[in-house]
Amino acid sequence: MEYDNSNLFGELQALPYSLEAEQTVLGAILTEPDTLTIALDHLKPEAFYRDQHRELFSIMVQMFSQSKDADPITILDEAVRRGVFASSAEGKQYIADLMMGVPTVSNMESYCKIVEDKFYMRSLVLAAKDIIKAAAEGQGDATALLDSAEQKIYDIRQGKNDGLTKIDEVIMEAYDRLQKITGPDKEQYLGAKSGFTELDAITTGLNRSDLIILAARPGMGKTSFALNIATNVARRSNRDVAIFSLEMGKEQLATRMLSSESLVNSSSLRTGKLGSDEWTRLASGAELLSGLSLYLDDTPGITVPQIKAKLRRMKNLGLVVIDYLQLMSSSRRIDNRVAEISEITRQLKLMAKELNVPVITLSQLSRQSENRTDKRPLLSDLRDSGSIEQDADIVLFLYREGYYDKNNASPNDCECIVAKNRHGEVSTANLIWDGQFTRFANRANVSESK
Repeated sequence: MEYDNSNLFGELQALPYSLEAEQTVLGAILTEPDTLTIALDHLKPEAFYRDQHRELFSIMVQMFSQSKDADPITILDEAVRRGVFASSAEGKQYIADLMMGVPTVSNMESYCKIVEDKFYMRSLVLAAKDIIKAAAEGQGDATALLDSAEQKIYDIRQGKNDGLTKIDEVIMEAYDRLQKITGPDKEQYLGAKSGFTELDAITTGLNRSDLIILAARPGMGKTSFALNIATNVARRSNRDVAIFSLEMGKEQLATRMLSSESLVNSSSLRTGKLGSDEWTRLASGAELLSGLSLYLDDTPGITVPQIKAKLRRMKNLGLVVIDYLQLMSSSRRIDNRVAEISEITRQLKLMAKELNVPVITLSQLSRQSENRTDKRPLLSDLRDSGSIEQDADIVLFLYREGYYDKNNASPNDCECIVAKNRHGEVSTANLIWDGQFTRFANRANVSESK
């Protein structure tokens, strides 16, 4: 049976909005241009219901971004040029009425809040309409519909829209970010530091919205390296770090982190043969880790939509770690494994962008490097899909010569090869692998301590 939703919410005109609030916001800006900075903290042009109001606010924003005088005369001239008003006389009268209708500019924030609330209500009504229509018509399976519904609500909460954005608005956002990363609280807005000095210098930190692939042959220590980074970010940024492990259980992960933090041999933790001094260090390490905002999840075969649903509930997210890619499941049925991995990496990149956090995803490497004289990994060694390289912003490889040559003079020297870097150069960071404590260290720090 075909579903008819034509009268579900009535005509578009029935959507909630406040004509008086929209007019007062615009009138206040025309009366006192400095109030535009208050409006910009709450509103974008699409928050206005009437097309005429949306265009007027866009003109004001554009003039502000270009440092032009936004007085009633210049705004009127631009509005007439754009066809907002049929004639100059009509525009002049409407602008005069807007200015006359302002009770007081001191309540500007309250007026903006009304316009903002009505915008969110309209967005919810329209999203609900789409959700009901899709569910009633049976578009896709229930899991896909649930994810779509959750996505629509999340986008509203984040203030996102699917429309085109004019360059002046984007420039204003870019200026705002530049002011933040050069201000006194810049550490809050810069990329999170991995804790590995040379690596951070190459990548400028773990940048928001980046998909970072960390790959190595088995036994190189990629899980330990990822856990070291997670602990460093949680300690230095005071933000939440989420770790999804599809291979190891939560207790195993915690044990590894305890070994690294307490400097207690990992084999002692596995056997339980601990001396009194080790128990003391273990208690100290446990106390430190317990105070960090680290969250562990060991759901097997988890999908990207499932991960995303869990992360949306975290209000202070700073980093996501997933161990590892090839154990993840696609949210839809795909028979070809290469196509399935491609779908997963695309979803991971979209998730990183949507949540605006760096996502470190561990990956396996093929055995191709084992057959070369120089066994350092190459991008072509990424297993199962070329789209891993394509979707990633940064690709990191771990390589230890001592892994292959047991007689190597420096068996603990490790290279973190930045094989792809969308933000700058590709290079190599030098590390030291401390296997007994399952942790990595900056080579410079180790050299200085000797």
